Amino acid sequence: MSEQGTSSHALARLVALTRKETRQLLRDPSSLAIGILLPILLILLFGYGLSLDVKNAPLALVMEDSSPTATQAVAGLSLTPYISPVPLVSMQEAEALLRAHKVDGIVRVPGDFSSRLAEGNARIQIVVNGADANKANTILRYAGAALGSNPQRLADRAGAAGQGLPNANGIGSVSVEPRLWFNSANNSTWYLVPGLVVLIMTLVGAFLTALVMAREWERGTLEALFVTPVRPGEILVAKIIPYFGIGMAGLALCLVAARFLFNVPMVGSLFLLVFASMLYLIVAVGIGLVISSVTRNQFLASQVALLSSFLPAMLLSGFLFDLRNVPWVVYVVGHILPATYFMELIRALFLAGNIWPLVIKNCLILMAYAVGLLCVARAVTQKRLD
Repeated sequence: MSEQGTSSHALARLVALTRKETRQLLRDPSSLAIGILLPILLILLFGYGLSLDVKNAPLALVMEDSSPTATQAVAGLSLTPYISPVPLVSMQEAEALLRAHKVDGIVRVPGDFSSRLAEGNARIQIVVNGADANKANTILRYAGAALGSNPQRLADRAGAAGQGLPNANGIGSVSVEPRLWFNSANNSTWYLVPGLVVLIMTLVGAFLTALVMAREWERGTLEALFVTPVRPGEILVAKIIPYFGIGMAGLALCLVAARFLFNVPMVGSLFLLVFASMLYLIVAVGIGLVISSVTRNQFLASQVALLSSFLPAMLLSGFLFDLRNVPWVVYVVGHILPATYFMELIRALFLAGNIWPLVIKNCLILMAYAVGLLCVARAVTQKRLD
């Protein structure tokens, strides 16, 4: 048989296998639920239900000095959406509310505030519940900025210009103009929604592929294919194509939600984002194929896929926190995961733009993972019965 005839027969087998796998996927409600419904639920849950922002934090406001100057000094607390002041008359009452977790902190204006302001050493006390360190630091920043919104004007009126309360940045009379790059809205949703693409790609590529492939090992479907002229490589490609399509549908859902539900900007190239997502989806599918071929058991494959792909992608890839702030062991483990590089890449494309050194480096790393995992999957998928 000529080489051209062999190629045509291989292509015909691949088309037939792909058609079979697509029909099988469309007839399986559980696969469609994991591939379509679960990504939609994740988008809504993480987009609307998860936020790292602090808004309307209740702070007890104890005014021991009721002078107009003291009142003006804390007026900024009522003008920020991040803090909701709760006026009280005594520190005892404020401390009781803080212990009961009804307020997140206390702002205390001492009785000698006005006289000390004239002398240039006025102070305002801020007490914050530090059980959640991140939230406490955020509240301290917001409260400090709100209280420092007009101190220089107050000090000028008191005849102690430049010697009273520090300005919003604690630098005397120097004016500092802060700017936020890449997230001008200071909204954690802009930070979290791009990461959803990584989680959904991992869920569809690794978890769903491992589960469905292991089920076919259990039912003997693959053994039935092994007695035909179909080659292992053709089987793997036919398995990849339908789940690749489901993964790209999940990507489309994320992009639509990011643009029209959460107003996340797309600064970088959409073509680069889709290309990088395709690379990572091949990586995720490769992980699922390897897991299913090694385990050949649905329950075991689902547990291994969950523990080795989805959970690490959520916890160790930088989705929720910066890996530079974790112990070095966790940092090293996080940078072994392909999800870490895709997470960094997709956030840069969404919020920062086409940063070419980062794009090229992370795409090459994802390509290396894709080639390596597909080679391993081909090696462990043999036409033999163990």
